[in-house]
Amino acid sequence: MAILMHATVPGITSDQYDVLHAKLLEVPGIFEGCLSHVCIAAAEGLHIYDLWESELHMNVFAEKMMPVAQALGWESAGDRPEVFPVYNYGFPGVKA
Repeated sequence: MAILMHATVPGITSDQYDVLHAKLLEVPGIFEGCLSHVCIAAAEGLHIYDLWESELHMNVFAEKMMPVAQALGWESAGDRPEVFPVYNYGFPGVKA
């Protein structure tokens, strides 16, 4: 079942995010199962929204991502992300 994940990452700038994202792109298969990704920079840090094929895919990503983030000096990725089951998703204007 697809899930929507929302994570708040306090104290992280968009520049720090860009460095992490570039490093993650070097990890083969790390984004497997990610259907969509949005990062929003806010005064308090970042808000990440991901649409995953399943919670398992999200967890595999997190296991691979955390050591990379920690190596870059990220102390924490914030509180545990919120996870919501997805009833339906699509792309407006695109016929299946």
